[in-house]
Amino acid sequence: MRYEMIRTEREGDVLVLTLNRPERLNAAPPAMFEEIAHALDHLDGARAVLITGEGRAFCSGADLAGRDTAQASPADRAKQSLTNSYNPTMLKIAKASVPIVSAVNGPAAGIGCSLALAADFCIAGESGYFLQAFVNIGLVPDGGASWMLARLVGKARATEMMLLGERIHGPKAAAWGLIYKCVPDAVLREEAMTLATRLAAGPTLALGLMRQGLAAALESDYATAMAGEADRQSIAGQSADAVEGAISFLQKRKAVFKGQ
Repeated sequence: MRYEMIRTEREGDVLVLTLNRPERLNAAPPAMFEEIAHALDHLDGARAVLITGEGRAFCSGADLAGRDTAQASPADRAKQSLTNSYNPTMLKIAKASVPIVSAVNGPAAGIGCSLALAADFCIAGESGYFLQAFVNIGLVPDGGASWMLARLVGKARATEMMLLGERIHGPKAAAWGLIYKCVPDAVLREEAMTLATRLAAGPTLALGLMRQGLAAALESDYATAMAGEADRQSIAGQSADAVEGAISFLQKRKAVFKGQ
């Protein structure tokens, strides 16, 4: 598939996915999220994904201009776009079989905020910020933000972000535990790529099962979560990487995982 709104490239075992509408601060039409979903369905052996934005922004939010303008009202267009494009892509990210890192350069607003925070590790530059701007235009958070924010930073801070609609800059986001860490802008790409490369060298099957298990546990009781762990442990234990892990432990050397 030829992408018009994102750019993909391989760096070793990492798929780098760049939101590529810099003239619009990477504002995201539904088609951009459809392209992201397609890219995640065609990893072609990549063992980790790095998502970032071209230019001065990560993603400035949704862009519904011109989407089915003749057939639907703005409110109906928004619901259709969430139901058919944005939400399915967010669910695909949640269920991905490989680790995902996001590198936030500049604003991550609206659906862009949800996209950035959906990664397993979100790293922001010092000029990066996270914004739930919906209250400023009379709308409500979407893209899973109302579910995600409360789990990341608690009800009080999620309420602050949603009801006040103020920017949460990288250093504050890191202090809150909203993101993995904040780094100087000049080293953002390097730091994110180093982490993604480290994850790509890990036991890919086990890492995928871990991230899926975490998501499931958020919706499970204690007993169900443990039963799920047992099931996933059985799957991971049959992998070549698990065999390598056991042998390397006995041989007192670092494991060399191949993602198998």
